Amino acid sequence: MAELRPLGQDLTQESRALAQALRELFDGLDVSVRRYAARRVRDAGTFSRYLNGTRVPPWEVVMDLFTDLAEHRGTAATPEAIDLLRGLHRAAVATNASPKHAMEVLEQQLADADRLSRRSTARGDALGDALLDRKHRIADLEVRLNQLEAEWAAERERADRLAAARPDVSGLLRERDTLQAEVARLAAELLAARDQRDAAEERCQLLERQLETVERAQHTAALPTPRAPGPAQRMPKVLVVDDQPDNLLAMTAVLSTLDQELVAVPSGRDALKALLDHDDFAVIIMDVQMPDMDGYETAAHIKRRSRDRDVPIIFLTAMGADPEHSARGYAAGAVDYIGKPFDPWVLRAKVAVFTGIYLERRLRHPDPA
Repeated sequence: MAELRPLGQDLTQESRALAQALRELFDGLDVSVRRYAARRVRDAGTFSRYLNGTRVPPWEVVMDLFTDLAEHRGTAATPEAIDLLRGLHRAAVATNASPKHAMEVLEQQLADADRLSRRSTARGDALGDALLDRKHRIADLEVRLNQLEAEWAAERERADRLAAARPDVSGLLRERDTLQAEVARLAAELLAARDQRDAAEERCQLLERQLETVERAQHTAALPTPRAPGPAQRMPKVLVVDDQPDNLLAMTAVLSTLDQELVAVPSGRDALKALLDHDDFAVIIMDVQMPDMDGYETAAHIKRRSRDRDVPIIFLTAMGADPEHSARGYAAGAVDYIGKPFDPWVLRAKVAVFTGIYLERRLRHPDPA
């Protein structure tokens, strides 16, 4: 197995502690950096920088290490070990937050959305070909059945002899019915694949806007605040939902630089009440794991209200970017997600972009005076 590179120079205490913990996990896999990077379809140089502390990995990289180590050893990681690494990761993110790190997180999300879009497009093409083939076969069967029916109409007196001479009629009918059922199923799958592709394309466009926002921030050391022209325009609000007071405080501190009013509430029920009291939220940032009413259930209630169904929801989750969790979040109505511990630049970029979209929409459709 190849030797790990030494820890980077001039590391913060938090980055050093995280890197050492990651190296201990990685040592247990008994595999080279290059081989493991290939296994996980990652860049070997980037993964090596994760292990020497010069770059903080996304949380899903840490969870992948836990998963692979559990498979290698045959025993799952303890909740205490995961919580310890989460704390180290959160501290490292907090001390290393920068536009560069935020761009890495957003680029990873963009790659995931682009991969889903391409996969959905390919599946849509395959389903379209299968659907066309079934339709052609049905048309052929219809022609053959019509021919038989024409023969029956022309020679009614020979119907019994014709039926005896054409014993495959019932078989043709069954085959046609089977194909029609398959066409209906394929059409439904094709529609679902196209919907999935369209949603992935929309997420790609959002993530590209977020990346552009962070890129501009690298030159100004601050995110640009979207503003709509006109003296009567006002900035929309941001609704933050989390049952943990520390998380609410952290998000409020991060977003306070965006010059927008923040409404912070501790539960899904309070979020529904806030939406009744205000009608100018640009975006909702909502924790997934909450007691009584979790983020998925709260989002479902919001989407059932005609007044609020168009307000974009960003899920904040400690479960990382697992496809199963992100798919469930999108199905519940979310348009984006952020993994915990979150990067402040990523959070600000996402809110800034959705605020810009809100202001653009308001310019196109102003409230009647």
